[in-house]
Amino acid sequence: MAVVDALGYLVRFVILPGQAHDLAGVPALLEDLPFGAFVGDKAFDADWLLEDLDGRGAEAVIPPRRNRTAPREHDREMYKWRHLVENFFARIKEFRAIATRCDKTEASFAAGIHLVAGVIAAT
Repeated sequence: MAVVDALGYLVRFVILPGQAHDLAGVPALLEDLPFGAFVGDKAFDADWLLEDLDGRGAEAVIPPRRNRTAPREHDREMYKWRHLVENFFARIKEFRAIATRCDKTEASFAAGIHLVAGVIAAT
């Protein structure tokens, strides 16, 4: 999981086990991080996250799941900016070691992500 800024550059990331849901990494990503809006897909439509974002004064740009009993609105124009995160993941996966996760340890994989994110930001 990763947080990118408005230009699509890496701000912070968390490596989760393959069987973990994306919501498990959200508290670690958002800890002590100032932001005005959280743009995510339907997987992030959880009441506890929406309440946390509201408490921070941040706008939740998350489309509601189909099974939500009380429908809610989201900013469709701002949601289009979610492609910045998808573009970041597409760019780091151009590097074979990141795409295939060849590293044995989490620390060396994290170092590779930092290195690749630096290369991407420099270009």
